[in-house]
Amino acid sequence: MTTDTENICRRLVGRTAVITGAGSGIGLATARRLASEGAHIVCADIDETAGKAAADEVGGLFVRTDVTDPEQVEALFKAAHDTYGSVDIAFNNAGISPPDDDSILTTGLEAWKRVQDVNLTSVYLCCKAALPYMRRQGRGSIINTASFVAIMGAATSQISYTASKGGVLAMSRELGVQFAREGIRVNALCPGPVNTPLLQELFAKDPERAARRLVHIPVGRFAEATEIAAAVAFLASDDSSFVNASDFVVDGGISGAYVTPV
Repeated sequence: MTTDTENICRRLVGRTAVITGAGSGIGLATARRLASEGAHIVCADIDETAGKAAADEVGGLFVRTDVTDPEQVEALFKAAHDTYGSVDIAFNNAGISPPDDDSILTTGLEAWKRVQDVNLTSVYLCCKAALPYMRRQGRGSIINTASFVAIMGAATSQISYTASKGGVLAMSRELGVQFAREGIRVNALCPGPVNTPLLQELFAKDPERAARRLVHIPVGRFAEATEIAAAVAFLASDDSSFVNASDFVVDGGISGAYVTPV
């Protein structure tokens, strides 16, 4: 009998992957998955305990990083290159979804700006820092975490979160087009709701919100972080060599559904 680990291809041997928000959720699942495929992993997180634990688990490097700080982001990618000799994969995944980001009618400007800084500006900074290394190498894959909410509307709004993910989507598309002939691919990953600590915390405070969302998912459940990590591994690998400037949707069919099965 083969195990799940034995079934995983080793498509990323010798490549260096930088993952932001690596301490938990999708970031942690992706660190594990890319490491299992042979990549050197650089874990970035503002939470030193969680980030270091992730790096230790996968035999990688931890760099404490505030992704809204340009100097710290530059230092992150420099550390990756100095340690492993390349920057082949950038999974720009760090993000927040705070409770004070709600309807536009109630969300204050401070909450709006904080979410934009972490969810959108950080992706801009990470792409800006990663691209020079990839251009010198003549290759690279950048995967930016957007969301299915970037392509759909929701009556139960998180206005700044939704807007930030729309920005990630548009920026990824533009960068993918701009740098395609230099061997660099840039894609926006658009997950549906994922069973992560962030989502669990949000929905524990508001079970009605969870139920209202769940009913719209054709498969009848939220995604597991490992399922999103598998999509990242595909986008990071040469198996996706002709996938570029795309909105890579992994949402269990939400965006394709008019009504869900009964």
